Amino acid sequence: MQAFSEPSVYQTSKCYVTHGTIGHLDPKQLPTKGKPWTAIAGLDFIHKVDLILPQEAFQLVRDSLLNGPPPEYRRVVMTLGDILTGDFLKEYIKQGNIMMLSEGTIGVDNVFVLKSVSGNLKMFLDKETYERAGLVGKPHGIKGKRGLKPRWVVELDLSAPAMWPGKKGFDRLIYACKNTLNQPLTWLFCNLSTSTPGPDPLTPHAPTKFTSKPGITQDISVTLPTLKPDTEMVASGDRDMYEEFATELYEWLSLLRLESPRILSSDQIDPYLSRYRAPGDSQDHQPASVCKISWQGFLSSAWARKTLVDVILALPAKTWFSLSATTFSSGMTAESTEFALFRPSESPREYLVWEVKSHD
Repeated sequence: MQAFSEPSVYQTSKCYVTHGTIGHLDPKQLPTKGKPWTAIAGLDFIHKVDLILPQEAFQLVRDSLLNGPPPEYRRVVMTLGDILTGDFLKEYIKQGNIMMLSEGTIGVDNVFVLKSVSGNLKMFLDKETYERAGLVGKPHGIKGKRGLKPRWVVELDLSAPAMWPGKKGFDRLIYACKNTLNQPLTWLFCNLSTSTPGPDPLTPHAPTKFTSKPGITQDISVTLPTLKPDTEMVASGDRDMYEEFATELYEWLSLLRLESPRILSSDQIDPYLSRYRAPGDSQDHQPASVCKISWQGFLSSAWARKTLVDVILALPAKTWFSLSATTFSSGMTAESTEFALFRPSESPREYLVWEVKSHD
């Protein structure tokens, strides 16, 4: 078969599927170890979260998910030097728990990523900016194709004792901020702490506040496929059949998230235009009404984890649901870009998790 696109040295994203069981959940102590919790923690900056569940279960999650305060974030224009100096450095970087993402596209523009809880600052720079900054970094991306501009990534631990004003390494960073990395940038800012410093070091920069209010789509009439793998398939350990089931189920859930007309029970599209059918035997299909709840903005993995726990505790054991999270592109190899979890109706402790990871 002839490829219509130009061959690339970059690897495509890969999807990993995990089948497991969820242990006992304590709402006062959120789980952090084992899957699916480590998979959620591996998400960087979440852009969108989708929850899909039967329509009759909507009222059960409404109180726990929709009546509380929605997640908030801010958009602000600052230079990197503004972030690394004064009260902002002391209150938010050294003592706080924030995450920030600058404007731009990694691989094209100079992009900055900051997580203060780990003190991690990543700078994705072009070759000219990297050389003028005088910082120590490493090449970013895979070599081997001409015509691509070389990129560099500089990673610093701002929580280290040497990262204080007056220290040699920190002063070198501030010098680069004043002379090279001095362009004002638009940042997305999210404070993960329960409290805000007073006075707020962000206020002088006139931030714009945003609230991620949930979008609700109810009474979606769909053709419901078989949502549980065949017992004989599981007992036989047929890997190929299980992968096919997981792929088809993930495709159906993805179309449902996109609200594609192909999954609607009323869909009558000409087979010449689309041959898609719901997975499984058509005799097992049945019409059903489902609901989709979506949050979009600048969200944290901790918030997504709490949301998943709230959903599991709010729904009856025999109610199926799916929760997915899509991230902003962080540009780092093998980092998760999408997470999707599905809990079948007849096996309340079991789950399927799909992790899409970038390999650029």
